[in-house]
Amino acid sequence: MTALDPNTHQEKKMNELTTLERRGMAAISTADGNMLIVAGDQRNGMKAVMKDATDGPGSITVEQLAEAKADLVRYLGNHAPAILLDPEVALPKIVDDGVLSRNTALVVGMDASGFEETDGLRYTRFVDGVTPRVVRDLGGDVAKMLFYMRPEQQGVDSRVAEEIRDLVKACSAEGLLLIVEILTYQLEGESDEDYKAGFGKTIADSTRISVECGAKVLKLPYPGSAEACAAVTEAAQGVPWAVLSAGVDHETFIEQVRIAVANGARGAMAGRSLWKDSMAVSAETREDLLTNRALPRLRELNEAVDA
Repeated sequence: MTALDPNTHQEKKMNELTTLERRGMAAISTADGNMLIVAGDQRNGMKAVMKDATDGPGSITVEQLAEAKADLVRYLGNHAPAILLDPEVALPKIVDDGVLSRNTALVVGMDASGFEETDGLRYTRFVDGVTPRVVRDLGGDVAKMLFYMRPEQQGVDSRVAEEIRDLVKACSAEGLLLIVEILTYQLEGESDEDYKAGFGKTIADSTRISVECGAKVLKLPYPGSAEACAAVTEAAQGVPWAVLSAGVDHETFIEQVRIAVANGARGAMAGRSLWKDSMAVSAETREDLLTNRALPRLRELNEAVDA
């Protein structure tokens, strides 16, 4: 969708980036201009894969998790254009300690773990006290916020749509690019078969609503097929979108990224597909696995994104 700019009499792109937002977009992209972000903002999800903990993942302390995240940055994230981190465990320590490379952009996740449920619909919450200004104070180049959506029940006048609009405006006022992440979920009483059958359309419809609410960059689940990716690209109306890994194995995700990019996606944001079998309580084990297992995967993902 385009509109005529009254000052230049030229067509203006949908949700066009400001000058500052363009700098943010460049910071999270490869030299070829495609998004590539290592996701390290997980908290309980990261603990769960650290299986060498003597008393189980639940025994891992905040300090141990913070050290694991620092190693994730040292041995993996610093080799990517950008890394996504959380302000509850990782930040500001990783920045203040000089762990983050000057060449790697910082994306700050604003969403707290978990969700609340109202009338059968899910809603995410902000990490306490985290605003666009705080993202800047933490050293962030870009912000990210997760929203749950079921477009059959939530249109452009819904609570979640209003939350997206409000945050887009607040980040824009701060000169901060916002990545809008959309996740869907099964409704109560919805069968696995019905949810799977409608998944691609659900992602495309969620994309359309997000764009209508002002989203300028999207982080989305793989919608299921080449045709579904093309439908998402059409729904995005020129707004760039990146596919998230959703915890699938690396080989599966690489193929999903190749299909998505061939059908209009502008990059990938990968977490567990890169590092879920490379994280450990042992610092020596982490360094070895992140360097020799996760890093080659990142390089392969970079090739897929830029294909």
